Amino acid sequence: MSIEHDPITTPFTTPVTADMLRGALDVERTAHGLLPHRLPAWARRQIPDGQLAMAEAQPSGVRLAFRTRATTVELDALPTKRAYLGLPAPADGVYDLLVDGRLTAQATVSGGNVRVIDMATQSVELREGPAGTARFADLPARDKDVEIWLPHTEITELIALRTDAPIEPVPDSGRRVWLHHGSSISHGSNAAHPTAVWPALAATWGGVELINLGFGGSAMLDPFTARTMRDTPADLISVKIGINIVNGDVMRLRAFTPAVHGFLDTVREGHPATPLLVVSSILCPVQEDTPGPLAPDFEGGTVRFKATGDPAERAAGRLTLNIVRDELARVVRQRAADDPNLHYLDGRDLYGEADYAELPLPDEVHPDPAGHRRIGENFARLVFGAGGPFAVTAA
Repeated sequence: MSIEHDPITTPFTTPVTADMLRGALDVERTAHGLLPHRLPAWARRQIPDGQLAMAEAQPSGVRLAFRTRATTVELDALPTKRAYLGLPAPADGVYDLLVDGRLTAQATVSGGNVRVIDMATQSVELREGPAGTARFADLPARDKDVEIWLPHTEITELIALRTDAPIEPVPDSGRRVWLHHGSSISHGSNAAHPTAVWPALAATWGGVELINLGFGGSAMLDPFTARTMRDTPADLISVKIGINIVNGDVMRLRAFTPAVHGFLDTVREGHPATPLLVVSSILCPVQEDTPGPLAPDFEGGTVRFKATGDPAERAAGRLTLNIVRDELARVVRQRAADDPNLHYLDGRDLYGEADYAELPLPDEVHPDPAGHRRIGENFARLVFGAGGPFAVTAA
């Protein structure tokens, strides 16, 4: 496989290595290059479906970090994009380049592989395509810390990095590490670019290093995710629970409560005193009082979602978002009597009725880019701000 480039303007070629990555928990060597993963190999072997296998390999929050005087940076990559049968092809994923923490340039990579998903049958067809290059030019001609945030909705095999000046490792920032787990909203569904995903925004405003374990459609209290979080060094931990369990209709109340306890128990095995925040779902009117499963509605040429469960079955243990919120609040209140570093946040404080009236959910489940910003702002204020569970405390 060959990729055309200008050897005069970018004479320094650097293979991409694991130590250049931030936000990835594992890497896989492929025939093309380096594939970042957000779950370790042992956990990936326990994944039960293609949805999570795809989601964990989409590098939300994963970025390359290095220091250089280069004014031109090129990243060769092979993307694997996602498309849905019968719907328009999505736009190419965006690569965000930050200089000393500030968004400075953006690029895309055309071509690549495409996974075409039939939402009616859940069948998948892989259409192979060529690798390409994300190119950033006219960067400041000085020593600087550079980060390239990878597209949050494209599996990305990293091939090579080319620059017009040498690169070197970035010194440790000394910032606290925030480990977050959640659903497609945390993953970044409908966000415009990778640093505009709400956890990335909140991490910037909170002054922390993000490890984002937001997995589209797959925040299911999976034990392997809990063990991954247990084993991952972190100074701050949050777990956003609810929407996937309800819209997947994967368990009843009898199973849900012990699963929450078990997930928290496992995380606490590795982080006995780390600030741990349990966050419930943001407002989602179609699921507030109606059980799942959720079903897509293609009328009008766009995807919208509707809940198909029977509200009368709540008495038999069918879950809704309101039931989940009440149970999460009760579990955290019970456990906090012996765990003063455990906290609860109602997701409607991040995005509630007033936010829905101003910034409605385009598909009835996921916020738009302005909604991501609203959620990130509220999280930063309530959680990282003064008096919040992740606030910096005086020594």
